[in-house]
Amino acid sequence: MMRCLSRWITAALLWVALASLAHAETLAATVEQWGLLGSWSVDCALPPDRDKGALLMYEISKDGRVMYRRNFGEAKDESEVVSATVNAEGLLNLMVFFPSLHQTREFGLMLQKDGSLRAIYNRSERGEYTIRDGKYVKTGAPTPAQQRCD
Repeated sequence: MMRCLSRWITAALLWVALASLAHAETLAATVEQWGLLGSWSVDCALPPDRDKGALLMYEISKDGRVMYRRNFGEAKDESEVVSATVNAEGLLNLMVFFPSLHQTREFGLMLQKDGSLRAIYNRSERGEYTIRDGKYVKTGAPTPAQQRCD
């Protein structure tokens, strides 16, 4: 009985490990195939700045995780992308855990015909939007296009 239970536990642990590895590979493949990897900014010629354009980087770490790094000049942070899906219209839906904010945020990105990137939505896990339909909720201004910097 104990030997059988031990085998089931070992099999279950192996299945969990393989499922986690497969998820990481799928996540990395999704962002890579979509074209997200690299550095993005509103103006790549300017140094990173919170008001004039942060440098946003999406990378696959050595351990296979997809990382989102933000450089605001005076401040930098690093967060993990925990899921990525692409919908029928080509919108990349990301969920990112921000340790500094103690929250997960979901945002949608769209590649434009000219190769630039635009944020279409950004919301907290409670459903509070900062960007909706490609516009900032507070001002109604459209989100700026980000250019690839690398």
